[in-house]
Amino acid sequence: IHLENVSKWQLIYDSVRPHEEAFPDVWNTLMGLDRMVVLRCLRPDKIVPAARVFIIENMGRTFIEPPTFDLGGSYNDSNCCAPLIFVLSPGADPMAGLLKFADDLGMGGTSIQTISLGQGQGPIAANMIYQAITDGTWVVLQNCHLATSWMPALEKICEEVIVPENTNDKFRLWLTSYPSEKFPVSILQNGIKMTNEPPKGVRANLLRSYLNDPISDPVFFSSCQKPEMWQKMLFGLCFFHALVQERRNFGPLGWNIPYEFNESDLRISMRQIQMFLNEYEEIPFEALTYLTGECNYGGRVTDDKDRRLLLSLLSIVYNKDIEQDKYMLAPGDDYYIPPHGPYESYIEFLRGLPITTHPEVFGLHENADITKDNQETNQLFSGVLLTLPREAGGGGKSPQETVEDLAQNILSKLPSDFNVEEVMKKYPVLYEESMNTVLRQELIRFNRYDLISLVNLGRAIKGQVLMSSELEDVFNSMLMGKVPPMWAAKSYPSLKPLGSYVSDLLSRLVFFQDWVIHGPPTVFWISGFYFTQSFLTGVSQNYARKYTIPIDHIGFEFEVMKQEHTMEKMPEDGAYVKGLFLEGARWDRESLLIGESLPKILYDSLPIIWLKPGESSRFLHENIYSCPVYKTSARRGILSTTGHSTNYVLSVELPSDKPQKHWINRGVAALCQLDD
Repeated sequence: IHLENVSKWQLIYDSVRPHEEAFPDVWNTLMGLDRMVVLRCLRPDKIVPAARVFIIENMGRTFIEPPTFDLGGSYNDSNCCAPLIFVLSPGADPMAGLLKFADDLGMGGTSIQTISLGQGQGPIAANMIYQAITDGTWVVLQNCHLATSWMPALEKICEEVIVPENTNDKFRLWLTSYPSEKFPVSILQNGIKMTNEPPKGVRANLLRSYLNDPISDPVFFSSCQKPEMWQKMLFGLCFFHALVQERRNFGPLGWNIPYEFNESDLRISMRQIQMFLNEYEEIPFEALTYLTGECNYGGRVTDDKDRRLLLSLLSIVYNKDIEQDKYMLAPGDDYYIPPHGPYESYIEFLRGLPITTHPEVFGLHENADITKDNQETNQLFSGVLLTLPREAGGGGKSPQETVEDLAQNILSKLPSDFNVEEVMKKYPVLYEESMNTVLRQELIRFNRYDLISLVNLGRAIKGQVLMSSELEDVFNSMLMGKVPPMWAAKSYPSLKPLGSYVSDLLSRLVFFQDWVIHGPPTVFWISGFYFTQSFLTGVSQNYARKYTIPIDHIGFEFEVMKQEHTMEKMPEDGAYVKGLFLEGARWDRESLLIGESLPKILYDSLPIIWLKPGESSRFLHENIYSCPVYKTSARRGILSTTGHSTNYVLSVELPSDKPQKHWINRGVAALCQLDD
């Protein structure tokens, strides 16, 4: 694309619906997949709608419109030997519908037995099946994904026991399971598969809550002695429930870990509101916040930043201001608590809400939609990659040649191992300089980085050594441009594709090489560390030893500098760090505060930050946002044996002129590295 064409392409880059725009000049002749390849380069967030258009043009509209959930139709297609499988999706529970369907067919009550699988439930389930195939009743096995060890036994029962000659025609086996690679393929092939995805968006979610039991039950709906307050709190709680469920679609911006909040959480919280309103004169908001935010919903939440977010969202609804008329639940004019009225008036109000939900309703910036769409594109692509055949096509290089060249290329760029003994002489263990120890530990970690598999892979391709399953994994990953699992196991966390990953690894090695040759840098590249916590501890330890203060009394204050990349000299105390990116907000370089993101700019690099150690009891924590720092954009990590998350690093306090909750709801975090 020439420079003079930039303005023509800019229109497509800026467009709200770029997949429907005409491409400039000769590019407009591109059709179908060719056109999607160009769109993928400019606006990857619109690949899913473009794929829909492609399917409509080539196959017809029926292939993109999900059919209505039809239990009767699925049942009519089945027979006594074909199991019926519900593929579960978050937030949808088919059990209530199934039990009602059983009643309608006269198979309710004792004719249907259900069991939720888990430890020790397998033999009980097997006995239920043996009994039911002779009696002609139904058996429902819930949550097969939780009983992976019993799945081979179930497969055997389906193949050997449930056969036409000894099975009553009325017998049916119903299974529910989340997608799982341990689920037996033969059952999937022989069974009838159904899925019922929950409707998307806040409007659909609220309607589902209001049209389902218990709210749709007139007795429950009007069973409170303070009817006006009850209706307001009930509506507010359903809105909160929609927020926490729908935020999952935004990936790590929504929740670090996607929790399975479901209707049972909502139901118990409703009953508690009703009970408290009936029993107390004043509404005990604190008790309700604790029960809903820490127990019913909060009981699922394992990440403390997610808990902070959950309580922040709950405070929109559980607060004194809810007693006002037309209490606003979100920015804009659409979402407020409707005036007190009969059940029908609430349904009517809900039907009038916008079908698509703007990210601001969740407290997110409008850029969050791009993040969400990019994530959908990535899911689609990784699904397509799984179906790739392994054979090579015609004229190009064979996969073996491609991988061999790539392996040689990577090997040629990698420097030799660090000589730790030499470094130890130059940077000995000193009481007043902990950074020497940090450097030594980091070099040992990078030396452990074993890329011997690349050498072996080259030999295996030539047939000089045996191609093991691990080497085959390395081969397949490299062919797709992904980091092989064998490397990832010994690596620092990274979501980058193979090319960027290797460049990033080389940059880290250069950073440490410079440190070894020229001495400690004036500004530390915080993203370059393998184990960032050891660097932070080193900074605290130096301060503690210099001023003889116990290290557990020391914390950091943070000053964001004006300089972007370099500083004249090291600070008197603490350290300068660089290399962080803000997601969900930007650093306003004029007002020196955290500010709103610019349109379409998802990440903003932070200038140099001065980590100033001090006695944490003296810190003020005023007018700041406590911004968590993560190693990658996935944000979720596992707690390692050291008690550190494999992803969370620390929280940096950034000055802010908005209340902390604003940024918490925005999902603002700093990342050590981006994904590309």
